[in-house]
Amino acid sequence: MKFPTISFKENKLILIDQRKLPSEESFYEAYNYKDVIYAIKEMVVRGAPAIGATGAYGLVLAALEYRDLNQDDFLEKMKKAIQELVAARPTAVNLSWSLERMENILLSSDYNKKNSMIKKIKEEADKIAEKDIKTNQLIGKYGNEIVPQNATILTHCNTGALATVGYGTALGVIRNAYNSGKNIHIYVDETRPRLQGARLTTYELIEEGIPATLIVDSVAATLIRDGKLDLILVGADRIAINGDVANKIGTYMLSELASKFEIPFYSVAPISTIDFNIETGAEIEIEERNVEEVKKIGNLQVAPNEVNVYNPAFDVTPANNLTGIITEKGIVKPCKKEISKLKK
Repeated sequence: MKFPTISFKENKLILIDQRKLPSEESFYEAYNYKDVIYAIKEMVVRGAPAIGATGAYGLVLAALEYRDLNQDDFLEKMKKAIQELVAARPTAVNLSWSLERMENILLSSDYNKKNSMIKKIKEEADKIAEKDIKTNQLIGKYGNEIVPQNATILTHCNTGALATVGYGTALGVIRNAYNSGKNIHIYVDETRPRLQGARLTTYELIEEGIPATLIVDSVAATLIRDGKLDLILVGADRIAINGDVANKIGTYMLSELASKFEIPFYSVAPISTIDFNIETGAEIEIEERNVEEVKKIGNLQVAPNEVNVYNPAFDVTPANNLTGIITEKGIVKPCKKEISKLKK
């Protein structure tokens, strides 16, 4: 990417405003944690790893905002900020994972050394962001092992540098494969209702010169049936310990078709996306979003205002529909025995 998805400078968080891509490259500036909550809820920033890092910096902004309070009031305000940040997008576990790390640093710091405490909190947020890029590069390296030469790959939603601090998960695998000299072609489904594939994934692929073709979501079934795909790569927002994966709505449908026609189907995600506290995908809270996302495309009305709308942002793909899960520690089978090892 020619500019970072997330950066923190002069006590403000700067985000690429992904709502405006690809037609406009502009930035959103967050000056307090409420600004960060807005950015997460309204999808200025999106993608589980990117949300996790953004939430961490949101807590830094909260610490700066409340630094003049006494210790009890400060801690009360910070705990409230953590709760509100976690609630901004409930399905993506990376958000609660990063904020738990931040809270541990907060509670172990000496409040009487306030400048040192805030510095430690900021350093932890920086570590989360920096590690994300290195983690994704490792994911790309391992994932490249299952990409054949001359592969045609389908990807869903956006899983690239825009969905992370940098490099990407599923799109990071594609990036690694292409840069290693493999001749690959990518089918990108548009990913209704917010068109992350059409707007964001194609934007990234064109920027890097990776051959790609955009399709409407309903074309994917035809490509699978007709044997036009060698591989399907998707991301993840939360993975249960049994291997069930919550990802962008439409993933489950693709996994069923891939299973029927024996197309390799991988979820690509950092270990921070695994929720070791839940047994199955049935325990994952699925966020429902504003009905206007479906009734409109941008400012264009495409459905009557009076119509009822069901707009879940995610669905759950069962583990038995997955070929494997690609992580920074390698490729694992989607089962409790193998996933549990990743916690060590």
